[in-house]
Amino acid sequence: MNKDLTEGKAEKVLWQFCLPLFGSIIFQQLYNIADSLVAGKFIGENALAAVGNSYEITLIFIAFAFGCNIGCSVIVSTFFGAKKYERMKEAVSTAMIASGALCALLMAIGILSCGALLKLIRTPQEIMADSKLYLDIYMWGLPFMFFYNISNGIFSAMGDSKTPFYFLAASSVTNIFMDIWFVAGLKMGVAGVAWATFICQGISCILALAVVMKRLKGIKTTEPYPLFSWSTCGSIARIAVPSTIQQSFISIGNIILQSVINGFGPGVIAGYSAAIKLNNLVITSFTTLGNGVSNYAAQNIGAKKLKRIPEGFRAGLKLVWILSLILTSLYLFAGKQLLMLFMNETSGEAMKTGLTFLRIVSPFYAVVSAKLVADGILRGAGRMNEFMTATFTDLILRVTLAILLSKTALGSAGIWCSWPIGWITATFLSVRFYRKGEWFSETDK
Repeated sequence: MNKDLTEGKAEKVLWQFCLPLFGSIIFQQLYNIADSLVAGKFIGENALAAVGNSYEITLIFIAFAFGCNIGCSVIVSTFFGAKKYERMKEAVSTAMIASGALCALLMAIGILSCGALLKLIRTPQEIMADSKLYLDIYMWGLPFMFFYNISNGIFSAMGDSKTPFYFLAASSVTNIFMDIWFVAGLKMGVAGVAWATFICQGISCILALAVVMKRLKGIKTTEPYPLFSWSTCGSIARIAVPSTIQQSFISIGNIILQSVINGFGPGVIAGYSAAIKLNNLVITSFTTLGNGVSNYAAQNIGAKKLKRIPEGFRAGLKLVWILSLILTSLYLFAGKQLLMLFMNETSGEAMKTGLTFLRIVSPFYAVVSAKLVADGILRGAGRMNEFMTATFTDLILRVTLAILLSKTALGSAGIWCSWPIGWITATFLSVRFYRKGEWFSETDK
């Protein structure tokens, strides 16, 4: 169901739109969590380490899919809010064609370079074979991931956050059962984990594309429109490229961090692999809610209703702070039980590493969530320079401090201490840039 985000009380409209997005990303993260959970429980600690090690490389490719999603979503939102439906359909078809070409290129690069990337990050020999096997299968599923992300971006642009939720809920639950069947039942090892994800993502992608095409066909237009427009592609790219660069640099930063972590051995790798899955569940959820704020901002900017932007920011902030309180409490007081989902031992280096990570990082979720809401406004307004400045500041601080602090007496714990420092600094910048927006009068700034 398409929804106009330019009408009604901002808090009610945004919460109704964003809560299904939050549900969707929870199920999206279940893909990766299920992979690690099944690998750790049914295969062993080295398999858990291999899947977690490979995940950092997959984030590079996910970054490009994320950029395509955001670029398409913001431009389509703007045209939808302005009721320029011919331009909206032109933007959709242009995004599909451009994303397909990009995906084909990345797929070829990934298939040829995965082994080299694993060596570059100093993957221990005992998990090298499983890491490469997982990545080789993952690369063949890139088209599914790309076009599913584009479909989600289109749904969100038209104010529909419920349809992606239904697809992801069904697909993620199915993926868990297939993971267990392939690994515990058919004894396929790490390959079973990868193939289960491949099949479930493929089915959800095909269904999502079919519904998107049907939905667009139902929006009547009076004028013909081109299937591909270079000018529209440029508009999408102005949003997509900075978002992709941002996510790619974060992924590269994570790969550098992974190479530092790999120097501490399989136990620390396994503990980090489990804890980072829990952390990514939170950060990706807040990022997705920030994307919802982007759609809200873009629709209202397209409709020239700038006064609704600060209302949306406050509503988004309230939502993420409530979630931050819940998730931080959960990780602080039930961290061991959550980490045990991925492990078979209640003690040892892996468990100690995971608990240390969660206790250092999770108290600062309220800080980073504020940054991601402000980033959502900046992206929706097309203010990508400010958005990238804050994000790169966070990344550079985290990577630099992680390398330096890991060499001190803190050891691996020094790496985790870099997260809060980067988040605090970047949040200050993002909120400051938001406060300088044209949606405030001079007396408000």
